[in-house]
Amino acid sequence: MPTIRFWKPYGVLTQFTDPEGRPTLGDYIPLKGVYAAGRLDHDSEGLLILTDSGYVNSRLTQPRFQHAKTYLAQVERVPTSEALQWLRQGVELKDGLTRPAKIELLEGEPDLPPRPVPIRERKEIPTAWIRLTITEGKNRQVRRMTAAVGHPTLRLVRWASGPVTLEGLQPGEWEELTVEQVRRLLR
Repeated sequence: MPTIRFWKPYGVLTQFTDPEGRPTLGDYIPLKGVYAAGRLDHDSEGLLILTDSGYVNSRLTQPRFQHAKTYLAQVERVPTSEALQWLRQGVELKDGLTRPAKIELLEGEPDLPPRPVPIRERKEIPTAWIRLTITEGKNRQVRRMTAAVGHPTLRLVRWASGPVTLEGLQPGEWEELTVEQVRRLLR
């Protein structure tokens, strides 16, 4: 029963085939019968868990399990303490109020490989990095949350799913999780 962690690069679709010939998971992962437990948008990067287990997939994706996912987000402008507090308490989106999130304004830029397509830079508008942990997975949730508080996301990297992180991987790399790592992931 393989369960793997994969660093999805920017511009890769979270599916194994694409009739338009765009990059997909199939270009990186030669395993058959594994499926992504959740999605990352084409323009988002970072950790995907793939598994052949319906049970594991369900535990990671069903909202009732409140599985924590941690993101590093580069946002426009430096968020005020008010904006950070709004994110912590939950943000009203068109599809409802988000659950409270854990938020940390980072001192500097995280140690990430450069993105193949650089983010748009505007000299007069500074950027900042935040670490944000959520326990739900609404469509494009982090991007919508940061935009709602006036700080649109420029680059988004899922760093962790529960205790499993990107540590030791580079974009496009994957490795199988041990039985103990899967147990910790499901706790």
